[in-house]
Amino acid sequence: MEASWRQVAGGRGRARGRATAAPSSGNGIHLRGAGGGREKGSAGAAGPGPSPRGAATSAAAGSSARRSPAGSEALQTYVACAELMSQRKFEEIKKANQAAAKKLVEEHFSSSSEEEGDEDFEGKRGKIVANTFTSYTTQTDGDMRELERTRQYVHEAFQAGAMTCLICIASVKRNQAVWSCSGCFCIFHMPCIQKWAKDSQFLVSSPLTDDDFGKRDYPWPCPKCRFEYKRSDTPSRYYCYCGKVEDPPLDPWLVPHSCGQVCEREFKPPCGHKCLLLCHPGPCPPCPKMVTTTCYCKKAKPVPRRCSAKEWACQLPCGRKLLCGQHKCENPCHAGNCLPCPRVSRQKCVCGKQVAERSCASPLWHCDQVCGKTLPCGNHTCEQVCHVGACGECPRSGKRFCPCQKSKFSLPCTEDVPTCGDSCDKVLECGIHRCSQRCHRGPCETCRQEVEKHCRCGKHTKRMPCHKPYLCETKCVKMRDCQKHQCRRKCCPGNCPPCDQNCGRTLGCRNHKCPSVCHRGSCYPCPETVDVKCSCGNTKVTVPCGRERTTRPPKCKEQCSRPPTCHHTSQEKHRCHFGSCPPCHQPCQKVLEKCGHLCPAPCHDQALIKQTGRHQPTGPWEQPLEPEFIQTALPCPPCQVPIPTECLGKHEVSPLPCHAIGPYSCKRVCGRTLGCQNHTCMKECHKVTEIDTCVGKNKAGPECLQCEEGCSKSRPLGCPHPCVLPCHPGECPPCVQMLRIKCHCKITSLYVECRKITKADVNEKNLLSCCKNQCPKELPCGHRCKEMCHPGECPFNCNQKVKLRCPCKRIKKELQCNKVRENQISIECDTTCKEMKRKASEIKEAEAKAALEEEKRRQQAELEAFENRLKGRRKKNRKKDEVAVELTLWQKYKYYLLPACTVVVLVFAWYIVHDVA
Repeated sequence: MEASWRQVAGGRGRARGRATAAPSSGNGIHLRGAGGGREKGSAGAAGPGPSPRGAATSAAAGSSARRSPAGSEALQTYVACAELMSQRKFEEIKKANQAAAKKLVEEHFSSSSEEEGDEDFEGKRGKIVANTFTSYTTQTDGDMRELERTRQYVHEAFQAGAMTCLICIASVKRNQAVWSCSGCFCIFHMPCIQKWAKDSQFLVSSPLTDDDFGKRDYPWPCPKCRFEYKRSDTPSRYYCYCGKVEDPPLDPWLVPHSCGQVCEREFKPPCGHKCLLLCHPGPCPPCPKMVTTTCYCKKAKPVPRRCSAKEWACQLPCGRKLLCGQHKCENPCHAGNCLPCPRVSRQKCVCGKQVAERSCASPLWHCDQVCGKTLPCGNHTCEQVCHVGACGECPRSGKRFCPCQKSKFSLPCTEDVPTCGDSCDKVLECGIHRCSQRCHRGPCETCRQEVEKHCRCGKHTKRMPCHKPYLCETKCVKMRDCQKHQCRRKCCPGNCPPCDQNCGRTLGCRNHKCPSVCHRGSCYPCPETVDVKCSCGNTKVTVPCGRERTTRPPKCKEQCSRPPTCHHTSQEKHRCHFGSCPPCHQPCQKVLEKCGHLCPAPCHDQALIKQTGRHQPTGPWEQPLEPEFIQTALPCPPCQVPIPTECLGKHEVSPLPCHAIGPYSCKRVCGRTLGCQNHTCMKECHKVTEIDTCVGKNKAGPECLQCEEGCSKSRPLGCPHPCVLPCHPGECPPCVQMLRIKCHCKITSLYVECRKITKADVNEKNLLSCCKNQCPKELPCGHRCKEMCHPGECPFNCNQKVKLRCPCKRIKKELQCNKVRENQISIECDTTCKEMKRKASEIKEAEAKAALEEEKRRQQAELEAFENRLKGRRKKNRKKDEVAVELTLWQKYKYYLLPACTVVVLVFAWYIVHDVA
């Protein structure tokens, strides 16, 4: 389905590209493809520029436009008309492409001939159909043979390409309207059967000669069974099989052309019941209803049976009296009238002259002798053959006519009637003239009068004897009823006979010719059937003649019996098929020459190989001369039997293919211990030559690497120097290099041998790290440590003297630092200190009070100035009042007084402190 959608999309895109209108560089119109290319389409000329005609028109239009304003308008009108025309054509092409794409998709979806069902699906479908009809045979006297026809129609409805219209010899698809014949149940396309009915009525009615054409109800036959239908029965609408639903929708879960409802058609012959299957093709199956009925002879008790098989025989003697009236029917219970009595008895014939043994069922019989009885006249005897009843009167008795039937005579039966002597006057054979002879016995002579006679066709006249027919040599040129051949009969009176030539037209099957006489209209479908067989011929399917070319061969369940084409004695089992057998997948099992193992690869006697060096075609029009792939026998592949093999370095034993046995590297690191006893060989797995000095698998050989690295052994704790020797076995020598270290106070650098540091204990390391100078560290009190360079924290025993003051800083004393840090001694203020604090506070309060009063005066002055401004606004002609505020001494000289007071207070405080100290 996907490839079809791509084709649809591609076709739509190509059509759209061909039908897309675009203006060219000139004044003409051409079609431009969607991909940029230009193609010749139906909407205008295509090409890289305008066509010659378009160019000429454009040039003419351009010149006329330059000559007059009216030319420009005409050019615009022309261009608009051209665009409108191209747009219309584009829409038409677009609609046509869309309709074609839709039709292609519907045909692909609904085509029953393209549907492929695998064997599993066919098996399940067969089981479903079998289960549907199983219930018809589970009860008494069910007959599968009567169901076979219905089963066949239902099976063909599901089978791909099974239903065929015999008129057009084409498959009946799921989405096509159909009509089913009520006589043979054959399915035809609705347009085909409508045309068939119309042509049949036209041919039967003979419109060229029939005056009642169109008025009489001429019948038309079914193309297959010739069952005749009335003119009013011509199908005009599409119905399902049961006739309930018009235009039944396509449902993939139902039988094609079925409505899915219960059939409910009357059974044939009618029994009062209706079909219970869902709407189905073909005839309805036998009635499955159960009824209670007795046998034909009414002797047995009623039993329940299927309605379709309700008539049954009890196998007892019939016992009814036969028509002979003497014997009874001895046959077993049977339907209908009894057979004639089979017994034989001696019986007389009707006249009683002969007696013979005859069947008791036919007592009346006639012999072959003349009656011979004497008639009542006494002169003649009865000439009738053995008859029943009286012989009757003598035929020569009574009044008799003369030969010309004009005179009557009453004579004895022994005398003949004489002639009357009058003219005969009987109408001669010509039907025009009368006999002129006298009354005579026997037939009249032929008419010999000469008359002006017209020929039979009425075109010529001639004088000749009346008894002779006149036929001219003119051949009739009218067409016979077949409307194909001329009459060509000499002197035809106009009633041309039907065409006696064979039709000879090829039928729709393309295999046979019409055997009927020449006729008008379509020939009847080919009545032949063809068996489409599988490759071996054991499985076949019967299809109408002409469908064998499009019908897939049936799937045969037999095994393919062709001989193998490879070296094997028997091929793999597979189903019967057409074409070449599939490639053999059996193991080759040929003995390999080099190793003697059996080849395990699949058979390669007929491998497909792509040819190289083939001639490349120059274009798609050139057909390849050689096939791309050819079948050829390939040599056996290398032996893949695993053989355990040890690698070069003897690291592992791996299974290698038989064809690749030999020394190999496992790609691992060699890993053998070098002479330094510290490193291993880092080369990839390689061959190692074992010598006497190398004992064991872990010893390096002469092919291994030589250690060129320095000593990488771990140094003593604290030694930062590497070993001065190359990589060596055993312990490294002691380190004699000088190591620079910092003393405990981190000021002086000391140089000590590395081995002394690494081998010394804690106390020795402290002595080696001491610089013998005073510790430069500060104690928490801020004084320098008095100890010699030492590790760790400094001891807190500071005896340095420090000065200590009272809280007001007036009294001071010198004390030991450690005692001061421990808060053992403190100095308190005396009375003098307290008096100085009181005076200083009084001065601060006076300054604060003066600043507060000054702020109040300033605010009062601002308020008065604001009120004056408000008064000045009310009186426009009055001058503004100027408020003069008199400043106090503090306000005038506060910037000078404040620094002076501060200096005085500081001097006074310093003086007091100095006196106390």
